[in-house]
Amino acid sequence: MAKKAKPCDCPKCMPGWLAAFGDLMSLLLTFFVLLLSMSTMDAKKVQEAIGSLAGALSVLEGGTKTEISRERQQMASPIDSQSETANRVKMAMRKAIVEANEMLKSAGSPEVTLEDAQSGFVIRLPGALLFKPGSATIENEDAILFLKRIALIIQKLPPNLYINVVGHTDDSVPAANAPFRDNWDLSTARGVSVVKELIKDKISPKRLTAGGKAQYDPVASNSTQEGKAKNRRVELRFYSTTSKNQQAVKKSILDRKKQVK
Repeated sequence: MAKKAKPCDCPKCMPGWLAAFGDLMSLLLTFFVLLLSMSTMDAKKVQEAIGSLAGALSVLEGGTKTEISRERQQMASPIDSQSETANRVKMAMRKAIVEANEMLKSAGSPEVTLEDAQSGFVIRLPGALLFKPGSATIENEDAILFLKRIALIIQKLPPNLYINVVGHTDDSVPAANAPFRDNWDLSTARGVSVVKELIKDKISPKRLTAGGKAQYDPVASNSTQEGKAKNRRVELRFYSTTSKNQQAVKKSILDRKKQVK
């Protein structure tokens, strides 16, 4: 009868597949080291790429600007920073207007609106936010705070952007004992009051003009109280005086003169 063989006393070895796997990893590492040794790396390009990526992700300490070479600055495509600034300013204005409208909603007053215009944009402020009936004095603290916030935004606008403040009324005639003879005086006085408030808030008088259009530029019908409330307003018209806009206006005037002839 055959005897049972004794078990081997030698230690267990690793599986065969693990040895093949280790050889494969060694070959891959050798291959990548060979590729790296054959390639050339520009440390400046790598640093600039890292800086650009970090700036895009807003993780730089000093903002999104990165230090790049003069050669890169000449080759880089220009960025329209003015349009980005205008967009940021509009977003800030819309935020301020939303907060003002939340306050006006409870009072039943028409809302503050922001609209695009041909040469800029227009902010319409309801008269109920600024003035008491028949008055041109700004006494509402909320209105004063709102104008201060608008002034802070105006200070961030390009210097060639100006503001024309125009007062409007409904078709109601001022009272006999009122300090204003007619709606022309009332609307103009309201426009001047807003301009003076902006000047108090450190807006340059050179960038401001004031006027009034009485009841002759309505945005709603004066047959209802709601329409009258919408017509009682002050408009802040933001416009640019760049040479491009001036040439467009000049061309328009010349075209009209030709049509008249």
